[in-house]
Amino acid sequence: MLPKPRADLKPNSADFERLPLVKPTGFREYDARWLFPQEINLMGLNAVGLGMAALFSERGVKKRIVVGHDYRWYSGSVKQALITGLLAGGFEVHDIGLALSPMAYFAQFDLDVEGVAMVTASHNDNGWTGIKMGLSRPLTFGPDEMSRLKEIVLSGSYTTQDGGRYLFVPDMAERYMKALSDRPRLGRRLKVVAACGNGTAGAFAPRVLEAIGCEVVPLDCALDHSFPRYNPNPEDMKMLHAISEAVLASKADVGLGFDGDGDRCGVVDNEGHEIFADTVGVMLARDISARHKNAVFVADVKSTGLFMTDPVLQANGAKALYWKTGHSYMKRYTFEQKALVGFEKSGHYFFQPPLGRGYDDGLVAALAVCDMLDRAGGKSMADLKRALPKTYQSPTMSPHCDDEKKYGVVDRIVADFEALAKEGGTVAGQKIRDLVTVNGVRVTVEDGTWGLVRASSNKPELVIVVESPVSEANKIAMFRDIEARLARFPEVGQWNQKI
Repeated sequence: MLPKPRADLKPNSADFERLPLVKPTGFREYDARWLFPQEINLMGLNAVGLGMAALFSERGVKKRIVVGHDYRWYSGSVKQALITGLLAGGFEVHDIGLALSPMAYFAQFDLDVEGVAMVTASHNDNGWTGIKMGLSRPLTFGPDEMSRLKEIVLSGSYTTQDGGRYLFVPDMAERYMKALSDRPRLGRRLKVVAACGNGTAGAFAPRVLEAIGCEVVPLDCALDHSFPRYNPNPEDMKMLHAISEAVLASKADVGLGFDGDGDRCGVVDNEGHEIFADTVGVMLARDISARHKNAVFVADVKSTGLFMTDPVLQANGAKALYWKTGHSYMKRYTFEQKALVGFEKSGHYFFQPPLGRGYDDGLVAALAVCDMLDRAGGKSMADLKRALPKTYQSPTMSPHCDDEKKYGVVDRIVADFEALAKEGGTVAGQKIRDLVTVNGVRVTVEDGTWGLVRASSNKPELVIVVESPVSEANKIAMFRDIEARLARFPEVGQWNQKI
């Protein structure tokens, strides 16, 4: 029987080669992320596979699972070690090979399989690995499943079971791309920059866009797991600036950027300006609500206040709900509320039937942007953005804070704002209008300016966003207030950027 995992093993040691290593902090709120091999080794991945088998048995779910991997040099090895544990636990494993995360979710439906385990670190730097897991399509694990899996794995509460079976599915990529492109072609010939950051999406995104009638300008679509220019992350300003340059040089109608595992999409307009994903969400919501009256949408707490105040959405009878940031939270809440689409500021979009199957797919989002432009009566992406009410919004800022400390810092910031609201104090010179504390704290003052502080769910960072519907000065004032509060905590380290 596989021994109970340990957290203190070091690479290049005898124990590292004969015992499982699993660092507890790798089990995040809704997926798993570890530095490989410093925080998890191959035997540790065996333990995770066995732990998943135990969890499925506890929940009364058939042990049938789709497994795929992204394009990092070590992801194939990580996947094989995970599969070994899954087979030892009695799983029927459907291996779809190199894949995007949404391709793995699609395969659950296409193969009529209950579970999924996608080996990917998404947009994290090289050296990271991870697993996105689910046992009930189209949903992925939330905190309940992740905390229970953590307990099972770290305590060694798993056993081997008979019945393991391995099936390789050689054509899932073709089936996935055919399903996306089996639809009417665009009536308007769009020139589209498809930017993939040398990540996995480069093997698939250009082909799907071409199949629906786009003229595709590929940007960094050759797979290269060293990510020579930048990490494939459509929130990263380096990637957005590269897309902007390509859009202007090619006179493209739009630039579309995909993250490392293809479940997110970023957008640059025809004038070379990046459009934050929540703003794109408002634009899409306008287009969709014009065709689906009284539509319900979900936006995460990092997203613009326009989902609540936009006059076009109000005129269309659309309703918006704010919820916790995180693909698993948003996916589940969008599903539970029977919302038409869930929009997350990071670029995850969750299109429910009849527009999608409920999971986050960067290519489905890209096709929705193309369809919106196709229906826009000749208006450009920049025109559609200018038609929105003006807001002053920051990028997502991420000061470093260790995983073991970040939630404590956020709890204290939440308590500070709650006390301030109770006392009638001010933030950035204004009284507090409301606080949303479903995920960190989103504080809104009298003129609608708001700021968010929360802990990142998958990296040792905090997440800061500010926005004002009034002025750049009020946006900056909100940021300075939050910055000053965080400066009191030595646990908070270097910022990736500031405003």
